[in-house]
Amino acid sequence: MEPIRLLLVDDHILFRDGLSRLLAVEPDLEVVAGCGTIAEALDTVGREPVDMVLLDYDLGEDHGSHFISSARRAGYTGKVLMVTAGMTAKESSTALHAGASGIFLKHNSPGTLAKAVRLIMDGEIWVDPKVIQLMADRVDQREDERVSPLLTEREQQVLRGIFEGLTNKEIGAQLGVTDGAVKATLQQLFQKTGVRTRSQLVRIALEGSLGPHR
Repeated sequence: MEPIRLLLVDDHILFRDGLSRLLAVEPDLEVVAGCGTIAEALDTVGREPVDMVLLDYDLGEDHGSHFISSARRAGYTGKVLMVTAGMTAKESSTALHAGASGIFLKHNSPGTLAKAVRLIMDGEIWVDPKVIQLMADRVDQREDERVSPLLTEREQQVLRGIFEGLTNKEIGAQLGVTDGAVKATLQQLFQKTGVRTRSQLVRIALEGSLGPHR
């Protein structure tokens, strides 16, 4: 199997070099290059086959989200994982809406990062629980009544459990219902939102494409 080809984009060269060495122990991952600016990163993805960009948000005078939109316009079709010390709920939502496949916080271990990379390459998304909580709180605080589709109270409860990474059985225990009832509510959410997986449901929720019925 061909290794997953990674491009590291971070304006701190010590972090780039250190992360590159740490990821080198993973047999299925290959760091093809490291860049400190968006211009360098765009030039690299234009010349090198890259499966995923590990992209810092704070790049000095620029923001990583700008790379995503520019790279997509230039024809880059690979994945993008934000690897950052921290982002606000709004910044996180903007990055996901622009096409990022996840948000990974730098306090996590290299092994966890490797796991996130593999999951994303398998079609999932990865959003750090701390970021999910920030974004979920922001959804809860929204006063905009024009969001659509509207959710029932039970659908909100199940969605919150999914945010927290709980299984159907765990959500059921939390709500005092069977896991079959949770599965039925989850199917309702899928039908209402037009998605087919929990990962897709989390993405549109965090992007702000749906909200609670108040």
